[in-house]
Amino acid sequence: MALQLVEFTVEDATRAAADRLILAAADALRAGGAELIEAQVPVGHDHVFLIADEPAPDTVADALRRAGIVFDDIAEVRLVGADLAEVKAYAGQAGYLVEWDLPAGLSMDSYLARKAEKAPLYAEVPETRFLRTYVREDMGKCLCIYDAPDAAAVERARKAVDTPIDRLHELDRRS
Repeated sequence: MALQLVEFTVEDATRAAADRLILAAADALRAGGAELIEAQVPVGHDHVFLIADEPAPDTVADALRRAGIVFDDIAEVRLVGADLAEVKAYAGQAGYLVEWDLPAGLSMDSYLARKAEKAPLYAEVPETRFLRTYVREDMGKCLCIYDAPDAAAVERARKAVDTPIDRLHELDRRS
């Protein structure tokens, strides 16, 4: 089994359109033997970040293509900071998603060591709770998911762990 991050643009940028896309993707994944783990939708409703679990390579991409669902990008990811049971149980608690375009030359081992070293520093911003990260196996970027009262709290947490923000999305908590 492998986790896949699939990113979609929602053309009419409405919650209803994002929900239709997520439902269609979930149906296609199920029919193809894969499983939708979670989908996060920013409040602007113009994008969907979907995580799926696939039993074999290309299962997710093939299932979506067979269903005629167009996606912007797909990449294998590694879940850090949580396990799948926790993600499934608490997917709707996320308030913010940070995209960080990882620096060239950073290895997965170096990233994971840095993450372990810096994670205790989140305690400096107790109002923000780090939930999980999805790191692309190709090291192109990671998605870090937080529960926080506002974007400024997420920014303080990222500063505490000395990690940049390339894009910060407030999430529609109905995701």
